[in-house]
Amino acid sequence: MLQNKKIKAFLYNLLSFIVIYVPAMFAIQQFTPLQGFMVSITAFAISIVLGPKFQFVETRDGGKIFMKWVFVKGIKEVK
Repeated sequence: MLQNKKIKAFLYNLLSFIVIYVPAMFAIQQFTPLQGFMVSITAFAISIVLGPKFQFVETRDGGKIFMKWVFVKGIKEVK
């Protein structure tokens, strides 16, 4: 059961990164003069800063997944 929640937290991190990275990359290509590798690096930095962070934590009540995000105040538990 522990491994499932750890994997789930990892997949949430990966999915949230991709959801922000791909549109950011296309927007940077369209609206800025950046070219080549700089487009990818800039989209990566934007995704790291704006993306939510998910983390698995072992508590007394069992393992839980928590989320911290720039746009949400505090740390929220993920069901």
